[in-house]
Amino acid sequence: MSNNMVEPASFFNPETQVAHLALIACPGAEELTRQIDGHLVSWAKEVGIEKDTFIVPCDCPRFQSGDAKGLVKQSVRGDDIFLVVDPGNYSLTYNLFGHENHMSPDDHFANLKRLIQAVAGRSHRMTVIMPSLYGGRQHRRIVRESLDCAVALQELQSMGVENVITFDAHDPRLMNAVPLMSFDNVMPTYQVLKTLLYHMPELSFDKDNFMVISPDEGAISRNMYFSSVLGCNLGMFYKRRDYTRVVNGRNPIVAHEYLGESVEGKTVFIADDIIASGESMLEVARELKKRGAKHIIANATFPLFTSGLEKFDKAVAEGTLTAVLGTNLTYRKPELLDREWYFDVDCSKYCAYFVAAINHEMSVGSIIDPIKKIEALLASRN
Repeated sequence: MSNNMVEPASFFNPETQVAHLALIACPGAEELTRQIDGHLVSWAKEVGIEKDTFIVPCDCPRFQSGDAKGLVKQSVRGDDIFLVVDPGNYSLTYNLFGHENHMSPDDHFANLKRLIQAVAGRSHRMTVIMPSLYGGRQHRRIVRESLDCAVALQELQSMGVENVITFDAHDPRLMNAVPLMSFDNVMPTYQVLKTLLYHMPELSFDKDNFMVISPDEGAISRNMYFSSVLGCNLGMFYKRRDYTRVVNGRNPIVAHEYLGESVEGKTVFIADDIIASGESMLEVARELKKRGAKHIIANATFPLFTSGLEKFDKAVAEGTLTAVLGTNLTYRKPELLDREWYFDVDCSKYCAYFVAAINHEMSVGSIIDPIKKIEALLASRN
């Protein structure tokens, strides 16, 4: 571990700790918050501090009309607060005039603002951990369109939030909307590689046997990083779209065109930010299989699978796809976690490092760029 990263020996040092640390889990983010809390409690015990939990109990109850309110159930005056929210958790429901409604990203963002209001300016500082950036898919204006994410970030800043931590933002340039607020966009590259090698220890990253492919031009930077740290070659697809039609909010893809060297006989790794319906990822996998790829491994930071898992079951059964990796930074269907072809990547310790570092005013540079840990991981295999 780099010297800049938080060590348990320096944790909760009164001379470096900004203020008492507190975690607030917005409804739907309880699982990830409990896992982060587990690491923090463990580190505290290593230096002789007995703490059962750093989580502050809270709730967002609703009235029969559908209106809601935020409620923080213990004092947080002077605390360094970290609010964790999962805008993508669609499993939560609430009752509205006798109808069961599933919570949307809008509902989750509203709950975040309610809990910030409930804190009522009494905290020392507020940091929002929002792995899946609310409204992040609408990252630019083409015609008369809203810019929800940019406005949301400005709202958080106006409410007193000083730091935002997100993962694999669709377009990190959204931070330009709040140039005076701390905004960290994090890539879980090390955690993905560690999990991949745990499940497939026989994997070789030699450039004659392994290749990284970007599924489109928008994902080229994250795939370029994978290929650089692994020392293998990079290829990419670009999407030809039909700009005369709009389907599900987007121009439909006409074809995927490939640019790169031969993938014949190679294991191919494809990284993207989101698997939604999965059609695009599966189409890329089919195209690579036609070109003779031996194994195809897909990775998405946010494995939503909005159209179900059956298409992926079929692709694995046919040999088109070998495995899919996704993180625990958002809600995953229970049936997804039961699939043998799915490898769940735990990023809770990564989040806990950020919490500890910020709480002690330490640099997060080495956490954002874990190149030394990746190099050590790869060296251990050789």
